[in-house]
Amino acid sequence: MSLDIERLKNSLCQLLCADVNIVSRNENLHIVETPFTFSDGDPYQFYIKELSGGLIKLTDMGHTLMHLSYENDLDKFRDGTRGKLFEQIKSETNVEESNGEFYIETPMESLGYNIFRFGQALTKINDLTFLNRARTESTFYEDLHEQLLRTISEEKIYRDYYFENIENATDYPIDYMIQGKSSPLLLFGIPGRDKARLTTIILERLLRAHVDFDSLLVFADQGSIPKADLARLSNAGGEMIASLDADSDLSRKLLKKVS
Repeated sequence: MSLDIERLKNSLCQLLCADVNIVSRNENLHIVETPFTFSDGDPYQFYIKELSGGLIKLTDMGHTLMHLSYENDLDKFRDGTRGKLFEQIKSETNVEESNGEFYIETPMESLGYNIFRFGQALTKINDLTFLNRARTESTFYEDLHEQLLRTISEEKIYRDYYFENIENATDYPIDYMIQGKSSPLLLFGIPGRDKARLTTIILERLLRAHVDFDSLLVFADQGSIPKADLARLSNAGGEMIASLDADSDLSRKLLKKVS
């Protein structure tokens, strides 16, 4: 069977035209209705304004970041891995930003193309929020460090620490050593199985060397660690935080140990 390409094209055009509409708010501002929505079902807000020189400004009028701010800390969109992805999205889609407003300036003949490009950009920006629930390893460590600094003075925190009196000490790095009330508190961030296994090895090495310490293990998602690896780690380690989202538990357990 051969496809009727012209019929297929006409059908596709009709479907797309049914999902995209322009409604005039006033003579200078028009709303573009599209099928693009946020995860909660609210539609993206697209507006077009006529500029001088025959250009059209396609803008969200700041609605996207306002919508995301209800459940997200927007400052995180500017920092670290999220910040790099944020800038990359804007660069790839030619979207500009000014005071929280995203926009594209386009000639009339390219408006249709840029409406879909704009929707793609806002979708990718919206997807950055999923890093809060399914962190990559790099953002996990960034978020962990940020939470530590909200609870403990920076001068009490030693990053990438190792005990010099241990043989081959640099082979057993500790994410954080924090001055504790009675013993050093060793804090390990555990984004996945490999780090869980490495942490077990480090803790067992310190125990064999009779190092005096307390430990606190912070998981990205404790439920994702295989049971056998978690059991070995539990035998060697101290208190655990099942998820970095449990920030109140982390703060409470830190303050309990730290002077």
